[in-house]
Parts: sequence; C-alpha cells; structure tokens
Amino acid sequence: MAGNNMKKLNIGVIGCGFMGRTHSNAFSKVTNFFDVPYRPVLKTICARNGDRAQSFADKWGYESIETDWRKLVESPDIDLIDIASPNDTHAEIAIAAAKAGKMVMCEKPLGRTPAESEAMVKAVEDAGVANMVWYNYRRVPAVMLDKQLIDEGRLGRIFHYRTVFLQDWTISSDLPQGGEGLWRLDASVAGSGVTGDLLAHNIDTAMWLNGQIEEVTAMTETFIKTRKHNLTGKDEPVRIDDASAFLARFQNGSLATFEATRYARGHKALYTLEINGENGSIIWDLHDLHRLQFFDYRDESRLRGWRSIHVTDSDHPYMKQWWVPGLQIGYEHTFIHQVADFLSGLGSGVAAAPSFREALLTDYVTDAVLQSAANRSWVKVAS
Repeated sequence: MAGNNMKKLNIGVIGCGFMGRTHSNAFSKVTNFFDVPYRPVLKTICARNGDRAQSFADKWGYESIETDWRKLVESPDIDLIDIASPNDTHAEIAIAAAKAGKMVMCEKPLGRTPAESEAMVKAVEDAGVANMVWYNYRRVPAVMLDKQLIDEGRLGRIFHYRTVFLQDWTISSDLPQGGEGLWRLDASVAGSGVTGDLLAHNIDTAMWLNGQIEEVTAMTETFIKTRKHNLTGKDEPVRIDDASAFLARFQNGSLATFEATRYARGHKALYTLEINGENGSIIWDLHDLHRLQFFDYRDESRLRGWRSIHVTDSDHPYMKQWWVPGLQIGYEHTFIHQVADFLSGLGSGVAAAPSFREALLTDYVTDAVLQSAANRSWVKVAS
C-alpha cells in the first residue's frame, strides 16, 4: 500500500526490550496494511548497552544505534522520539524531546507520579508537538466495537462497569527485584506496582468507554515484604503493590469494580471487562480478543440471549485492512492500529487519542487509588 510519494518520518526508539519490539514491529508493518500519509523509517535504536542495541538494530532493520538518549533527542535526523524504556526515564526524555521539537510517543503509564505526568503534558503542549501514549487495548477491534455500540446508545444508560487484570508471575519469594526485566518490582523505577502497570490499562479503557471516574475507594497489598535487589545484592523492602482492588463511581452515575494482581495462580494476562446497561450488556476477554459477547434486552423474548460476535468482518473496526472474514488477528496488531491512527492524525490535523493530557487523567485515577489504599478512605479524583 505504501506509495513512493509518502513523507518519511524518521523514528528514534529508546529501549529495546519487550515494548521496543512491539513498537518496532508496528512502525515497520503499518504501511504494508494501512494507507497513511507518512512512512515510518526505523532510523535509530537507543539502548545503554551498545552490543545489545546493535543486535536489535540488525534484527529489526534500524539504520543506526545510539547509547545516549540525549544525543538521540538532539539529532536533526530524528522526527519522532518513541519512549519504550522503564517508567523512571519517561518524564526526563519526553520533556527533552518536546523542547527539541520532536514528536513524542510514550509507553504507559505516562509518569511515575501526577507531577511527572503534568510536567510532560506541559512540555508537549508548550512545544506544540504531536504526542500519544501507547494504551494499545483501545485498538483491539472488539473493544473498538464496544465503543461504537455504547456511543450508538445500544446499551442505554450504563449502570455497572467491572474489570480485572490478573497475572501470576511474581508469586515466588525467590524472585528478586530491580534491574533489567524486574524493574517493575522496584518502586523507585516503576512508581507503583499493578495499579500503574496493569490497572492503568483497565482505567484508560474504562474512561474511554464510559466517561470520567469521580471518586474511588481502594485496598492494596504487598504479599512479599522484602526481596533481594539485583543491583545492590541486598534484601530490600518491596514498595510496589502486588494486588490492587477498588470501587469507583463514574460521572454518569454508574458504579465500577477494578481488580489487578500478580498473584492469581493460573493467569498470565487475564484482562476482562463487562458493562451492564439499561438495554444491554457487553463482555470482552483478552484471551479471546477477537470475540465480543453482546446481550440486547430489546430482542424478541423467545430469541433473547447472549450473542457471540466474531469480530473479523470488513465492517468491523480495522478489519478490512487485514484478512478475509473469519481470520483473526492478535495482540501485536493493536500497536499497528495505534501507529496508523497516529499517522493519519498527523495528516488530517486531528490528533489521535490518547494524548499525554488524556493519559494524565488515568494517572490521576491511579494516584487516587494509591492514596485511598493508604488512607482507607474515599478519594476524589483530580481533573
């Protein structure tokens, strides 16, 4: 689909871990399937380890490597900085990139704290640069279909929203914290545990589908209090939350339950959501991500029941760009969809969501959750 008249957009990606791979794949594949006004060029991959960066560049086709993100940000050859590095680097890199006039895409959560996130928002808005946060689950076709059905009023007034994100990978007390691969267990790097890592996804999707969250009451738990730290070699306190659960009230009056944990044996990435409205309900499950369960109370009573919608037809969101009906896509495609929307937004002048400012609203909710858990009280969400 890519035409020779497409404008090139030189990409500098910072971080060559799991997210660096998903982003690189998205940038490299988007023009094979979507008609967009820009063609991303994998210009430079940046990582602290030069050998690793070179190996990554060779595999993905980057033109060059860099080990100092500051040099990358200042490079006149780079149009867009993509931040796929640990959470403690997000604010400093994004602010510097914006001041250098670069477009900025950033992994979630935006910052470790609302203060960091606010500074990032101010930087991109003061500089007037395009920006986006990688909340990729919005781009699952079935979740996008959720959005369409809700916006069309198919569910009517919303009463309930319930969602979970369950994993089991940190149960062993022998698992250390900190360093490459395990920085998510180190609060100084991650900011928080499952609240900012997992529930941030649920919160972003929930507010996109159902509007703003007004107040929360929460509880969190750290089941293993100390772990060996990979960088110091010493047993140190664990300050991230292993589990987080909260009740919420939306501005539209609906009630919600959110739960996330890394201690749910048997679950690797169980992300589900259910929405109950006056006229119908919706259920979606990441493990069956191409399928939407839909109930419409207005159906004829003798035929009323849950429908299982296989979201692969050409009139379903994004699917006409892929294969024939009945053939499904997967996790990696959500990132391609996000890049396609971002590039299309650049061409049309209508920014694709979520922007840094929209992602800040999610950070306000996660902060309220952590405050509530600490204070054992209801907390109003900042706006």
